[in-house]
Formats: sequence, C-alpha cells, structure tokens
Amino acid sequence: MRYRLFGNTGLRVSELLLGTMTFQDEREARRVVDAYADAGGNVLDTASAYGDGEDILGAVIERRDRFVLATKYTLSRDTADPNGAGNHRKNLVLSLERSLRRLRTDYVDILWVHIWDRHTPIEETMRALDDAVRAGKVLYTGISDTPAWLVARANTLAEWRGWTPFAGLQVPYNLLRRDAERELLPMAESLGLSVAAWAPLAAGVLAGAGRRFDPTRLGPRELAVREAVGKAADELGATPAQIALAWAMAKSAAVLPLVGMSRPEQLADNLGALDLALPPETITQLDTATAFERGFPTDFIAEAEPSPFAFGDMATKVTGSRR
Repeated sequence: MRYRLFGNTGLRVSELLLGTMTFQDEREARRVVDAYADAGGNVLDTASAYGDGEDILGAVIERRDRFVLATKYTLSRDTADPNGAGNHRKNLVLSLERSLRRLRTDYVDILWVHIWDRHTPIEETMRALDDAVRAGKVLYTGISDTPAWLVARANTLAEWRGWTPFAGLQVPYNLLRRDAERELLPMAESLGLSVAAWAPLAAGVLAGAGRRFDPTRLGPRELAVREAVGKAADELGATPAQIALAWAMAKSAAVLPLVGMSRPEQLADNLGALDLALPPETITQLDTATAFERGFPTDFIAEAEPSPFAFGDMATKVTGSRR
C-alpha cells in the first residue's frame, strides 16, 4: 500500500480507503479491519448515521492513533426533531459527540459534512467546523455529496476568514456513474482536494459474478459496461473489480477509491488494482462503453478552446493549461 497526502495537508492516507457502512458483526468487522491494517491501509470511514456500524467500528479498533478515523454528520439523529438533522452548529456538536462516544475516542481525524443542507448558511457550517478543529475534536474536514460551486465558495470563505478549509471531497464515482467528471473532479483537482470515490464498483455490478445483484435486472448500458470490463479483465489477466478500480484511479490522480467489504478475502482482489496500469486503449474502450457525455458547458468550452474564432489565430500555439 502506498500513501497520498490528504488534500493540501500533510496527513498521509493510504491509496485505498475502507468504508465500514456495512459492518454488522463485530467478529467479522475485526477480521476485515485487521486484514486492511496488515496490508498497510490506515483510513477507516464511517458516519454518525451508520448507527450500530459506527459503534462496532469503535469496538474493534486497536492502536487507534495508527488509523485515520473519519466520520460524517448531517443525517438525522431524531426524525421527530426539527434540529435533529442538517449542517447547523447544533447538529454538528451533538452528532460529533455521539460519534466520539461510539468510536471510543476523543478526536476524529476527518469530519465529513455528509450532504448539502440547503437551509444552513455555509458560513455557519464552516465556522462551526473550524471551532471543532480548534477544540481538538477534529483534525481535518471534508465534504460529501455537494455541488461543486458550493464547495468552491466554502473554501474561498475559509481562505478569506482564516478558517479550516475542506481538504477532501467524497462523491460517487464509477464507470456507470461518471457525473463527477462534469464539475466536481475538475474543481477538486483545481483546489487540491482529495476525492474519496464511494461505490467505485457500483454496488457490485462492476465486480463480476458472485456479488449482490441480479444481472437480469440490468439495462443495456449496464450490461455493455460489464461486458467491456470483463473483456479488459481477460485481456490483462486481472479481475473485473481490479479493472473498475484501476480505471477510477487512472481518470484522476486525486481519486482514492473508498471500498467496502464484508470479508477480508475481498481485500486481496481490491489491492490488486493498485499496481494495475491500464493501457490508454483500454481506458478509451471503457470510456466508450459508458456512452457518457460531459455536457454543457464542458464540451462546449473544449470545442471552443482551439478555435481561432473564439481565441484568435494563435489559439492552437498556446500550450499548457490553467484551471
């Protein structure tokens, strides 16, 4: 396992992150965490809303300071309480305190905002997160499932006001769900954010046979992508899961796959993706199979960039790029 810096910080994180949302049994969870740690993995990702899963993770962690422990807040603590959910200060404080009790620790390495809350000003969220950092209960912050424009605005506010900026972004990203390429990935790369890509195997659809899905319920696009992944796996002597993970990492140096597993035996398969370099033609074949379009304005701008009509006769002689 190799390590990357988390965003624009000095925190070292393993290039494969372990998601713990599905933890239901303490014994199996301990086996998975131990196998992941033995392989050099150090990031454990959970959330306040995962309930027993967060509690189970706290029960099985040994050598706590050797792990980068990440949790999230936003989702409801109490569905009958109007303040039981959201990104406001009250929910942050109460959710974080509950997570610290469940995880049996006095700090978390990363606190993620779980999803955009339209009713809370981003200024309140950023200041409340900064207060948690200054109190020593949180070391770094990130944000999940939020529009690119809001993340950029949040970090600009943090820069201007001396608050803790987001160091990471968490989004769904896989061959079947490439929406992040439109705005979120370019934004993350420009701002230096690490990208924790959840569902990199599309809930098992891209992992081949034997996972939790019914192939008869897949549509033509899903079947075509699965076939392309299987073909690439056969050609390169890899597994479908390795192809899917290697593709995600090849698309952006910022991407860190966030994988979940119920058995330690699955870890070896995922680790095989880390040393798998996909040939350019394989990436092109996989991209083509997804039939994905970035849409306006990305495609429109790409068409205009080399155009003398748009940027003059010297347009094709300018090299380099500035995001």
